[in-house]
Amino acid sequence: MFSQFALHERLLKAVAELKFVEPTPVQAAAIPLALQGRDLRVTAQTGSGKTAAFVLPMLNRLVDLKQKRVEIRALVLLPTRELAQQTLKEVERFSQFTFIKAGLITGGEDFKEQAAMLRKVPDVLIGTPGRLLEQLNAGNLHLEHVQVIVLDEADRMLDMGFAEDVERLCNECPNREQTMLFSATTGGAGLRDMIGKVLKTPEHLMLNSVSQLAEGTRQQIITADHNQHKEQIVQWLLQNETYDKAIIFTNTRVMADRIYGHLVAKDYKAFVLHGDKDQKDRKLAIERLKQGGAKILVATDVAARGLDVDGLDLVINFDMPRSGDEYVHRIGRTGRAGNEGLAVSLICHGDWNLMSSIERYLKQTFERRVIKEVKGTYSGPKKVKASGKAAGVKKKKTDKKGDKKVVAKRKPTAKPKPNAPLASSDGLAPLKRRKPAPAAE
Repeated sequence: MFSQFALHERLLKAVAELKFVEPTPVQAAAIPLALQGRDLRVTAQTGSGKTAAFVLPMLNRLVDLKQKRVEIRALVLLPTRELAQQTLKEVERFSQFTFIKAGLITGGEDFKEQAAMLRKVPDVLIGTPGRLLEQLNAGNLHLEHVQVIVLDEADRMLDMGFAEDVERLCNECPNREQTMLFSATTGGAGLRDMIGKVLKTPEHLMLNSVSQLAEGTRQQIITADHNQHKEQIVQWLLQNETYDKAIIFTNTRVMADRIYGHLVAKDYKAFVLHGDKDQKDRKLAIERLKQGGAKILVATDVAARGLDVDGLDLVINFDMPRSGDEYVHRIGRTGRAGNEGLAVSLICHGDWNLMSSIERYLKQTFERRVIKEVKGTYSGPKKVKASGKAAGVKKKKTDKKGDKKVVAKRKPTAKPKPNAPLASSDGLAPLKRRKPAPAAE
């Protein structure tokens, strides 16, 4: 029960209003430590309730502030606009019975309007690193009184090249008392480096090992001959699988637009989401998907983080993601909060090695699936070793190291008889042999 946590009564009232009863494992592990003011580094699978795990302790720190609102007290950094907008909604939901105000700073919105909002000084500021730095450089953002920083999806921020931006923003908060870092993957050396720079003697909480991520999702691969064949498989899946909502992931904006165009031509209710879309279109696409106005979203990895849509039970990787962490975040869109989902990856010849490396990273083996109606010729790399007899080789003695040497059998070439006429290269009469010239003295 959430009542077991030492949360302010106004926050517990909001929790009850939202019908939160039992905390998830990540909430049960992180909230008590966060309430003690500890720095945290938390790894937990997507859809496990990480947002509430940091929002509630953060709000609890601010709820009893008596002084007039003149400084930003909490900063939440996130990699994408969509995740930032979703986090703002969560903060507003949990703070509905308090006087805490939150603000949002992301790209794609009017810079001057954001500056005006900053002059009102929200208690909690939520944003993406790039636009926050722009406001900081313009003199509109002051962070010296920030008490708590949250880095959500920190590994993704590193993948997107925000490492220096995040570090600078953290350095702009010299008086912070607590830093919490959350992600769905363990990340690599870059993340460990960031942890060493921004966290002080953190408590490490790993709620899921990599091999346990997305346990509620069936993971399948289907081999394909080429992109056109992949498109046929996508059409078959959308027509024959049982799903409420689906996402098709591509690695490029061009391919996302191409697939979206084919779906619309076949009267599917679909939207496309990628970096070339302006903020208005991106908001519309996500809202339509959430409300059921569209059943299918075609997207690049801009949608792989922070997209929480009820009823999303089918993910199709048209292109295999470029890393194991990105794969985890893509398929994490389905099978959330204990529900079941299906993730299907389409594999051509050039995708096989990448797929195998992701299997090794996850310590899992994906289910191989064949659809007879759209079966192609490619079925994975062939491992055929020719026998010695078939290859026309014979064994020879071993070398000094004991390795066997093999040589191919060859028919001996016949040596011409001394007086035999030579055949001409043009197939005409045989040439006569000439007597050798006398040696020079």
